Amino acid sequence: MRLDEYISKDIAWCPGCGNFGIRTALMKALEELNVDPRQVVIVSGIGQAAKMPQYVGVNMFNGLHGRALPAATAIKVANPNLLVIAESGDGCMYGEGGNHFIHTIRRNPDIVNIVHDNQVYGLTKGQASPTSLKGFKTPVQVDGVILEPFNPLAVAIALDASFVARTFIGDIEFTKDILKEAIRHKGYALVDIFQPCVTFNKLNTYEWYKENTYYLKDHDPTDRELAFKRAIEDEKLPLGIFYVNKNKETFEELARKGDKTPLYEYEVNFERLKELIESKKS
Repeated sequence: MRLDEYISKDIAWCPGCGNFGIRTALMKALEELNVDPRQVVIVSGIGQAAKMPQYVGVNMFNGLHGRALPAATAIKVANPNLLVIAESGDGCMYGEGGNHFIHTIRRNPDIVNIVHDNQVYGLTKGQASPTSLKGFKTPVQVDGVILEPFNPLAVAIALDASFVARTFIGDIEFTKDILKEAIRHKGYALVDIFQPCVTFNKLNTYEWYKENTYYLKDHDPTDRELAFKRAIEDEKLPLGIFYVNKNKETFEELARKGDKTPLYEYEVNFERLKELIESKKS
């Protein structure tokens, strides 16, 4: 089964949008890992990035703005055998979804969290997002952003996320390889992907990212303190796998006590359930 079967060919992204590259990298990663599309669920929120599940031939759940992560966690707990990918934009995941971002890291479900980080709100006409750079001018922030940008990698490492990585979609092969590592990893895996918005962000362009990023080399991803130091660098922004902790139990292992039986396979005693509900009322 091909990942591009049974999907709309009319993709509603601007020509040149970085979302196309993320779609390509994700599909390549799934195909190279020989993942059965029927065992994959992509969960998203709202936004241009959140349209991704409609353009990949796997199971999907498109939810509310900022609410992809709790839905993804619930799906993984309900059926631990599925590969669950939560993806959306930086505004959706780090703005509206900031609270869920923090507590999903704490819970450590075995999901992949892909964030399309274009440093702007691309669906609602270009206002600043949590990761927009200070001074960035928009139709709303006409004098420039006055706040320091949210640093998702530093927050994730501070909370001991079990896998933290960043890449740039100008390098599709590198992004694909990072995604493959995130999929193989057991536990919560954050992959923040720099992705130019060619319509509303004229600052953070493909060329800007090429000039202002570098690849991590001779980096020990098990060293949490070093990973945090790399995450707060701002002169040039590192790309690669920052931090990995393989010694954490997942949320579904704790919640299900090792039971991987999908919940739909359990028989429900509706009479007993009704009795319990009535007893609570009284």
